[in-house]
Amino acid sequence: MYLGIDLGTSGVKALIIDGQQRIIASATADLKVSRPAAGWSEQDPAEWISATGAAIGKLRSKHPAEVSEIRGIGLSGQMHGATLLDSTDRVLRPCILWNDTRAHAEAAQLDADPQFRSISGNIVFPGFTAPKLVWVRNNEPDLFAKVASVLLPKDYLRLWLTGEKVSEMSDASGTSWLDVGQRRWSQELLAAGHMDLSQMPRLVEGSDPSGGLRTELALEWGMRPGTIVAGGAGDNAATAIGMGTVGEGAAFVSLGTSGVIFAANDAYRPNAESAVHTFCHAAPQSWHQMGVILSATDSLNWFAVLVGQSSAVLTDELGDELRAPSGVFLPFLSGERTPHNDAAIRGVLSGISHDTDRAAITASILQGVAFAFRDSIEALAAAGTQVTRLTASGGGSRSHYWLRTIATALDKPVDVPVAGDVGAAFGAARLGMLAGGNATLAACTPPNIERSIEPDEALRPAYEDAYQLYRKTYPAIRSTMS
Repeated sequence: MYLGIDLGTSGVKALIIDGQQRIIASATADLKVSRPAAGWSEQDPAEWISATGAAIGKLRSKHPAEVSEIRGIGLSGQMHGATLLDSTDRVLRPCILWNDTRAHAEAAQLDADPQFRSISGNIVFPGFTAPKLVWVRNNEPDLFAKVASVLLPKDYLRLWLTGEKVSEMSDASGTSWLDVGQRRWSQELLAAGHMDLSQMPRLVEGSDPSGGLRTELALEWGMRPGTIVAGGAGDNAATAIGMGTVGEGAAFVSLGTSGVIFAANDAYRPNAESAVHTFCHAAPQSWHQMGVILSATDSLNWFAVLVGQSSAVLTDELGDELRAPSGVFLPFLSGERTPHNDAAIRGVLSGISHDTDRAAITASILQGVAFAFRDSIEALAAAGTQVTRLTASGGGSRSHYWLRTIATALDKPVDVPVAGDVGAAFGAARLGMLAGGNATLAACTPPNIERSIEPDEALRPAYEDAYQLYRKTYPAIRSTMS
């Protein structure tokens, strides 16, 4: 048995698979995000530990025999978060999360230093870890002086699980401190960001062991002391391991809180100017590229709260017949990454009239997110990565209407896996299996496909016209904010 733990933004998921990679059981525990100021997003790391313990406790209560047979643990988690520890490993402040944009000025300052793009292969985005530490230095200097260690969210869980300060290549790629091509911390980038190598965790590959489960926790959970904990992966790389997206040309679209177009690469080929992320993969000596939008299902969730209905009710109202676009929605509720790298831009809904009803607005929101994915596809192409078809993942992929919208907006087929969990927790469990030496990367096969969704050719011209209007709307709105 192998355990995958995925520390997400809205909750922790724990999942058990057996040696044949069949899902045996899973459990979740919720998390909340604190937004103490506009553009801020934080969580208390103590709540990650409580939620992880609760999820594993649920598994143990219902599946004690399976939990006792766990031989490897893998970790996945939300990326970029800055968890600051003092010399006694005490948390100094709430973790600044991936979708926090307070450090936009600091990010621009670091990005103006050419060595950041040259060494890290990426723009320094406001959500990345390095500018957050510069913000803390500028705004909380007394606290900054106490920082002895910086850990990414899942790596703080690892410290609790194993007592070891370790990270791995995929998650570390999103800090702006990693030499992504050489897969090592860059002393030059650390120094430019007022940090030191001594404050960084040890690095391993995602499929390598990173430590063993502490005896105290093992006895509490009915597991073996010293059970191997794998390096793991950032959430998108872990999803790729779960989806079998590990070879050149393989790609998926993730409809979660944020939205991702993920393409695996066999070589390191950065193109920072395209605002595409070029990161290490969780698989050794491989890389991946991503286009990222910050508010995917979050855009629909915002509207659902506004009108007092669930997201599922809103998408069900659309029926089965795909609608032609009738309005423009820019899903930039908390800024945007690919391709704009714009922390200040905010969402827009335009083209509404007396005839616009709730369903029409819902459809416009789904289309706007799909067009943001189209932006990422075009940015990936500019970076040298061609995507011909995609596999769907994430909670939003349960909406057939939304996937039809994406296929038509991108003019690319979207494959839907058979029912079953092939997401980040499943990928983390696979990495736990690899770290234990009980499988090779060849075992990370793609899921079986239930159906393929083709673009709606009759609506392609209308969608193309709407996309061009969408593209024109961004600079027009941006100019009003300057």
